[in-house]
Amino acid sequence: MMAGGISEKNGEAALGGHVSSHGGSTDDIALTGAKGTEGETTRAQSPLDLEKADTQVAPAKRSLDNDPYKSLSEREAKVIKDQVLTPDVKVGIATLYRYASRNDLIIMVVSAICAIASGAALPLMTVIFGNLQGTFQGYFLNTITYDDFVGELSRLVLYFVYLAIGEFITTYIATVGFIYTGEHVSAKIREHYLESCMRQNIGFFDKIGAGEVTTRITADTNLIQEGISEKVGLTLAAVATFVAAFVIGFISFWKLTLILLSTVVALVLCMGGGSTFIVKYSKLNIGAYAEGGSLAEEVISSIRNAVAFGTQDRLAKQYDSHLVRAEFFGFKVKAALGMMVGCMMTILYLNYGLAFWMGSRFLVDGDVPLNKILIVMMSVMIGAFNLGNVAPNLQAFTTALGAAAKIYNTIDRVSPIDPSSDEGGKLENVEGTIRLEGIKHIYPSRPEVVVMEDVTLTIPAGKTTALVGASGSGKSTIVGLVERFYTPIEGKVFLDGVDTATLNLRWLRQQISLVSQEPTLFGTTILENIRHGLIGTKWENESPEKQEELIYEAARKANAHDFVSGLPEGYQTNVGERGFLLSGGQKQRIAIARAIVSDPKILLLDEATSALDTKSEGVVQAALEVAAAGRTTITIAHRLSTIKDAHNIVVMSQGRIVEQGTHDELLAKRGAYFNLVTAQAIAAVGKMTAEEEEALDKEEERLLIKKASTQNKQQYTEDPDDDIAAKLDRSTTQKSASSMALAGRKSETPVKYGLWTLIKLIASFNKKEWKLMVIGLCFSVICGGGNPTQAVFFAKLISSLSVPVNDATIPQIQKDASFWSLMYLMLAIVQFIAFSVQGVLFAKCSERLVHRVRDMAFRSMLRQDVEFFDRDENSAGALTSFLSTETTQVAGLSGVTLGTLIMVSTTLVSACTVALALGWKLALVCIATMPIVIGCGFFRFYMLAHYQRRGKRAYAGSASYASEAITAIRTVASLTREKDVLEHYQRSLAIQQRDSLKSVLKSSVLYAASQSFMFLAFALGFWYGGTLIAKHEYSMFQFFVVFSSVIFGAQSAGSVFSFAPDMGKAAEASRELKTLFDRKPLIDTWSTDGEKLEAVEGTIEFRDVHFRYPTRPEQPVLRGLNLSIAPGQYVALVGASGCGKSTTIALLERFYDPLAGGIFVDGKEISSLKINDYRSFIALVSQEPTLYQGTIRDNILLGAPNEVTDEQISFACREANIYDFILSLPDGFNTLVGSKGALLSGGQKQRIAIARALVRDPKILLLDEATSALDSESEHVVQAALDKAAKGRTTIAVAHRLSTIQKADIIYVFDQGRIVEQGTHSDLMKKNGRYAELVNLQSLEKTG
Repeated sequence: MMAGGISEKNGEAALGGHVSSHGGSTDDIALTGAKGTEGETTRAQSPLDLEKADTQVAPAKRSLDNDPYKSLSEREAKVIKDQVLTPDVKVGIATLYRYASRNDLIIMVVSAICAIASGAALPLMTVIFGNLQGTFQGYFLNTITYDDFVGELSRLVLYFVYLAIGEFITTYIATVGFIYTGEHVSAKIREHYLESCMRQNIGFFDKIGAGEVTTRITADTNLIQEGISEKVGLTLAAVATFVAAFVIGFISFWKLTLILLSTVVALVLCMGGGSTFIVKYSKLNIGAYAEGGSLAEEVISSIRNAVAFGTQDRLAKQYDSHLVRAEFFGFKVKAALGMMVGCMMTILYLNYGLAFWMGSRFLVDGDVPLNKILIVMMSVMIGAFNLGNVAPNLQAFTTALGAAAKIYNTIDRVSPIDPSSDEGGKLENVEGTIRLEGIKHIYPSRPEVVVMEDVTLTIPAGKTTALVGASGSGKSTIVGLVERFYTPIEGKVFLDGVDTATLNLRWLRQQISLVSQEPTLFGTTILENIRHGLIGTKWENESPEKQEELIYEAARKANAHDFVSGLPEGYQTNVGERGFLLSGGQKQRIAIARAIVSDPKILLLDEATSALDTKSEGVVQAALEVAAAGRTTITIAHRLSTIKDAHNIVVMSQGRIVEQGTHDELLAKRGAYFNLVTAQAIAAVGKMTAEEEEALDKEEERLLIKKASTQNKQQYTEDPDDDIAAKLDRSTTQKSASSMALAGRKSETPVKYGLWTLIKLIASFNKKEWKLMVIGLCFSVICGGGNPTQAVFFAKLISSLSVPVNDATIPQIQKDASFWSLMYLMLAIVQFIAFSVQGVLFAKCSERLVHRVRDMAFRSMLRQDVEFFDRDENSAGALTSFLSTETTQVAGLSGVTLGTLIMVSTTLVSACTVALALGWKLALVCIATMPIVIGCGFFRFYMLAHYQRRGKRAYAGSASYASEAITAIRTVASLTREKDVLEHYQRSLAIQQRDSLKSVLKSSVLYAASQSFMFLAFALGFWYGGTLIAKHEYSMFQFFVVFSSVIFGAQSAGSVFSFAPDMGKAAEASRELKTLFDRKPLIDTWSTDGEKLEAVEGTIEFRDVHFRYPTRPEQPVLRGLNLSIAPGQYVALVGASGCGKSTTIALLERFYDPLAGGIFVDGKEISSLKINDYRSFIALVSQEPTLYQGTIRDNILLGAPNEVTDEQISFACREANIYDFILSLPDGFNTLVGSKGALLSGGQKQRIAIARALVRDPKILLLDEATSALDSESEHVVQAALDKAAKGRTTIAVAHRLSTIQKADIIYVFDQGRIVEQGTHSDLMKKNGRYAELVNLQSLEKTG
């Protein structure tokens, strides 16, 4: 017996297998089967030994992972490995571009040439600039005439215009070209990737999970696209600029260029040093926050636990401790960034100083004219600063290579079961006899569990064969093997006597139709969904009319035609993604229509009705019987009533066939089938018929309406939408009942907040730091003043160096040069201090802000009621990512942004003031160009960011289509829809490429303009300035002060914007935060209203309680529940799943309030009590024990509402049967449990959870299926602990395994949200009703 074998290795290995269980059927064998002989022996020993048996878990798991295949023979291991292994592919640049067409390559070469040209144009500007200065100087020294001067001026100014045009054209071509090829190549990669996924066998997806495939097709292809699009062009341009600048420098005057190379070294050191710091600390910062984030995720995903134990505050403190560390490192990151910017500014000014000082010495020696000094100085600066643009873009490229490696691994994987291949034979005509011979099967994702062992079975043509048995007995596996989703380890599957492995796979699947338990519909119309069934059949290319005829016929057979025709859009109704707009029964009937539309020879029904309610089940069952007539049909059923008429019934247990025959033959045998049938027959006794259910709904309706109207003092009228609802095949009653009940509850309307409110909200988080902020803003003003000051120095130096050099003037020239160069040094020091101080101060403020916002956001989340977390948009993942991303974006509206704005405005105001004071005419002309110059600086960065965002957005639609197909890969495979999916995907990619090409052609105009209009501003300034100089209105000093302060000021102002965080995102994020902070839940854990509770006896009463979950108002859960429990009683709630047992517990914890009726504890209604007081008397042990990261001791302490002594802790642990186990660990109570308690076994975790519940010494103990997830060994220990814990308390236990609650004082049996029977175990067994039936059912599953 295999399961016993596993449990000998280790009690938990079986569990490990269970958790990753594939698709539909859960393998309970691993759990129930483990009650082998070995279980019996251990049971006799003391509990302590049992716990020792439980201690080896973590290491055992590890050793299993090393070689999961070690229990198999080599041949078996090979069959399994073939189905899951993926070879590694090395990716170089050539591989990255292997899907580029010839046109792509041509476009890339042209774009590369343009990119290089556009990069080289920047330093050319310096030559024109220098020559213009030379012309001015000549005119002042009277070496050229007025006419020559004007002619030379126009020539040089025109050069600026030509440069602008050239820059515009080359930039435009390079950007568009690289983005186009990047999109084209990455689209090709996307196509090949999806195509390859469609080819893979199902085992491959079991192993990696559809989620990972989806991430690859969305995130990783985006990374590739980013790496090979415009960034390639930017890198080439930056390199070209650097090279061209130094070439020009060395040609103009090599000595000075060599000396100024030191600037490059300084910049590289500054950036390199700064970025190593930044990278190091941001890693630590991300790490610290990731720990906090994973704690937040743990807490939010087990929110009921946190709410029940009232631990929100302590968990928030724990979260805060991670935030403190994250803030510390984050401050270092931002401070380092501020210092780095300061350093760069310093180097800039030092470069000016050095160039002029050295230049003046060369000038005096007569080695070089002034204009050459200017050319060298400016080129070196442009070149050096462009070096900084290379690194980030190269990084994007290497990231792209990394992402491509993962994708190419899948693209190049050869699938062992490939539906796209044309190999294999096809049979001329198919009868449909299927035969399994000597099958042994192991799922590739769980190589340690043998699912089927030596099964031989014949399924005759044209007849119905039914498979029955406990879950995990191997029924669904047969379907998977017939469809050839998997290759069996041993044995063969024959169709009409031919081995299916030799047949063509696509053809084989076209002969078979599958209706599974959870029908998957695709996000298109009903008509299209049914048409998918025609793919690959002889009707695939028929006229649409003929196809529609077939579709309507199939829908009639499937009992779906009437409800579809009743929909407003009929067959053109879109079913929504995965069909979520239809009810279960409707989806199932469409799936049946899809299965029979092609008139398949073989029909597989995998529990096709098990997920439906009684009303739909009858309808669907009727449809199936029509569909199965005259075909080979394999039916898997849980409900035996549905398969009485089958020609052959096969009973399976633990992967073997136990018996087979017709219904009557098997009943006569009185074997396993007989037991199953008798058990289910009893089940039918307590069941309501559809009519009774209808009557009950009506009754509930009346009550709710009455309640709602008394509450709201107004009568409700019938809802006018209801006739549509009736057509939609929902009873009118259901719709309005829920609307009545929920109409009393106000829906949340989103509030619109103004920008001012948001700024006030953010400011309130930084209130304590206002002094720092003020100092920071003062320093920002100093930073802003740097530019105009440097313009004055620049002009002074030029005018003092442009006097004629002779013995009389040399001393003065040297004196002036030295003085102004030292002024540059001083300016550099001041700017360094100012930038660093404001950088550090704002870093402090913004990190404080993010810390406080996160803390507050987390606390606000924990304040919400459970209903908030039930909503789809508030899943643990969504809320956790909100905590990590939205909160950091808020910093965009904080001090940093303010500082940036002040810096920019100081620069602009002071520049204009200086310019207007010294030369108003030229100043006005230059100021007129300011918007253009600033715009250029801003748009350059804005457009680059825009390209990135657009790339991500554009492919979201097609990515979700691809992921929908991959998530439903079994359905796609069984319908042989692979080609269809691909064509659809290619079409949507092509449309997106066309659209995005249009948008890139438009948006690149802006980008190219931002690169080139700068030169036009220069041209205008020089031309007008030159004209004024020609008339001797302005001196050289005036011209250069005005020109450089305004134009360079505007330039630096524009580029500063690039450092500013995104303000739009910040406003959006703060809006969401404000909404969260202001949301007041119905059941508010922060509220202090309500009656204080001093002590609790433990009397509990439910009086006519009606309830529906707020997220599923159409589904009644409790319909008039009445229960009463005396103090100190041990009460058990039992019933089928979904009958309202766990809901009762949730209502007792007051996670929700009932819609009608009341819950009373000691005669007081619980909604009138102070919520935290009330909850402190209750303890909850749930099915999945939740432990948080930290030590065992921390986890136990979370249960205690106030301080507890060590004695109390150890007492609780003894009661929970875990004390000895904890002491046996090397660190005792200080042992770390790992994230979500991963280092402990299920039984150990559950006992710690019990200790946590007992530490608070509760008056009422709630046990929600506390042992259902454990194997039999652990269950035993935990059950003993629970029995101990229940003494002297009111205990309410929900149980699936009835053996665990036989000793209960009273047992309540639930059905459809009411109580149908109550009494002790023996009373109920005598009654022979619902309870007896449940007991028999369970004993059968065990013996089976």
